[in-house]
Amino acid sequence: MRNRLFGYLRSDMAVDLGTANTLIGRVGEGLVLEEPSVVAVSRDAGRILSGGCAVGQLARQMLGRTPDSISVVRPLRDGVITDFGQCEAMLRYFLRKAQPSGPRRKPRVLVTVPGCITPVEKRAVFNSVHRAGARQVLLLPESKAAAIGVGLPIAEPVASMVCDVGGGTTEAAVFSLGDVVSGRSIRTGGDKMDQAIVDYLRRRHSLRVGLGVAEQLRIDIGSAAVLESEMAQEVRGVDVVGSLPRSANVTSEEVRHALAEPLETILEAIKATLDGCSPELAADLVDRGMVLCGGGALLRGLDRYLAEQTGLPVRVTTEPLAAVLTGALVCLENLGRWRTTLESSDDDVG
Repeated sequence: MRNRLFGYLRSDMAVDLGTANTLIGRVGEGLVLEEPSVVAVSRDAGRILSGGCAVGQLARQMLGRTPDSISVVRPLRDGVITDFGQCEAMLRYFLRKAQPSGPRRKPRVLVTVPGCITPVEKRAVFNSVHRAGARQVLLLPESKAAAIGVGLPIAEPVASMVCDVGGGTTEAAVFSLGDVVSGRSIRTGGDKMDQAIVDYLRRRHSLRVGLGVAEQLRIDIGSAAVLESEMAQEVRGVDVVGSLPRSANVTSEEVRHALAEPLETILEAIKATLDGCSPELAADLVDRGMVLCGGGALLRGLDRYLAEQTGLPVRVTTEPLAAVLTGALVCLENLGRWRTTLESSDDDVG
């Protein structure tokens, strides 16, 4: 009875705290919340609008459409917290929304973090999630969460490789016997791709557009490899010279050219990861290949581009957006097995 009571009062959660989107899952229930990592605040008062509810999807709808008195901000950049106060407020709102109704203890929260995070940035995650309402905070590397989430047998004595292309970071790692044997974490992802498109349109078409327009263009007609049938799309923005609204026709070839630099950076991280493997593990990967996940993995032809450049079989997992959260939930549900691989804010294991 006592165990059942504590099980009822506890609502442990896993959080994929992403630069672009935040996903939250509950033990035994899976994904319960998926929202953009965005907040809308008053510039004068510094408070979140709508009584603290202008967070996530509501705030994203305001991007690029606000008066000077309102600022729409993303509290995370390149996978790490850049605005502690706004991140804390955003997390408090998300955690409250994700929790079931009724009496509950403060939840134990497992958060995935990029491998390139510094000790100072790591402490910021601990503090922000704690103040947002967590009883205990556990940190799990995104690469390990991704590998578990896509179903790789990382505990076996064979090489398993995953590449998680997120909004702010890309994690490439090779696992064997339950741990990373070679890995790279770089601050290049979907955001850098979008910025590359913005810069290209400004140079090539003298057209100024926002990151939201660039992201939609990447989703609609972007690709990493040559397409069988190339596409084109009308893009609306502001003329750089005349400062008047106008449109331009942009082709998928142009978007691919714009994405060349961030894709090359991701490729170099993957090659560096492969270079760190022993010959035996490298031989395993010739057959087993690499699995892609994360929002960036949805870019058309990315698997084909990486396969051509590395010579490895490459596939995109079936649920790329939820892979990291899925792995985090597996760790949380089997905490006794994975506890030694997690970093904790304290020694509370109850």
